[in-house]
Amino acid sequence: MKLFDVYPINNINITHAKGSKVWDEHNNEYLDLYGGHAVISIGHTHPHWVHRIEEQLKKIAFYSNSIKIPIQEELAHKLGEVSGKKDYQLFLCNSGAEANENALKLASFHTGRKKIIAFSKSFHGRTSLAVAATDNPSIVAPVNQTDNVIFLPFNNTEALEEAFKKHGNELAAVIVEGIQGVGGINVAEKNFLLSIRKNCDQYGAVYIADSVQCGYGRSGIFFSHDHAGVEADIYTMAKGMGNGFPIGGIIISPSLKAKHGMLGTTFGGNHLACAAALAVLEVIEKENLIQHASKVGEFLSASLRSISPLSGVRGMGLMIGFDVPEQLNNLKKDLLFKYRIFTGEAKPNVIRLLPSLALSMEDAAYFIQHLKLAIEQYQD
Repeated sequence: MKLFDVYPINNINITHAKGSKVWDEHNNEYLDLYGGHAVISIGHTHPHWVHRIEEQLKKIAFYSNSIKIPIQEELAHKLGEVSGKKDYQLFLCNSGAEANENALKLASFHTGRKKIIAFSKSFHGRTSLAVAATDNPSIVAPVNQTDNVIFLPFNNTEALEEAFKKHGNELAAVIVEGIQGVGGINVAEKNFLLSIRKNCDQYGAVYIADSVQCGYGRSGIFFSHDHAGVEADIYTMAKGMGNGFPIGGIIISPSLKAKHGMLGTTFGGNHLACAAALAVLEVIEKENLIQHASKVGEFLSASLRSISPLSGVRGMGLMIGFDVPEQLNNLKKDLLFKYRIFTGEAKPNVIRLLPSLALSMEDAAYFIQHLKLAIEQYQD
């Protein structure tokens, strides 16, 4: 049997990792400024994270949600403290797609409605309803296509107002990323998010803050939507939540009521996943990683703005994107194979930086230095 060939693969075999560094099978060192799609939040193999998982593994790794699992309650309490959403409710699952799927389903249950507003360049996952709300026709299978999703231009308040006037009484939810990741690091404007909140209140729709990539402190605040001073009804989470251990979740406003059987999961919230997630929150809190991400992110953004011919530097904290001109179209590849620096991309010409929140200022400066060297080779 061979693997189903759906991923373009770099010919690199990473065998071990620590902090913001990874090493291949030949013991070559790489600087990781991508964190495996924004997953590594506290650094690879953080000792406290490893210890938490090892200790839990010695006790019990898994049992289903048919029993009392106190570590879930411990996680909910700590998440409420660190995020500032103490009065919200937590439902645990396994991934970002599942988180968005369950959020949309819950909104439909709550409102009794079917229609959803999503936005251009959105990415919400690959499960059935999440992918239907994703603005990428190439990954939407025929079975996923539905007339229930209305796509609007991102950051266009006028189009949003018009859509609510036309469909307001049919809308179950608006789902929006505080900072679009796959779409190219596009930051939602404050007035745009305030308009979503206002219209959801007026028409009884549910505001879903997709925080899968832009949450968990990455933007320099726990949820990037909080930069606008709005409270969403549901926040979706995954990626950095487990620092590489698969876990996702949604936190839900007290105005949305639970009913037995409306949501469910086999693996979600298992003992081992909760141990990993607790370790992440404990490290974020102890090491002040949210504030650190803001500081290092400011340095990176300011440095990038000073480098010609890069343009369009944008983002918040350690979620940064910048535009690369056509003459530098191999820059990402050169950074990886010539300078051993992992970065991300967004089509057609955006480089994304999504490192660990613990990225040191020294490693950030190292990246800027070698980025300049990589660009100079095109100008010789």
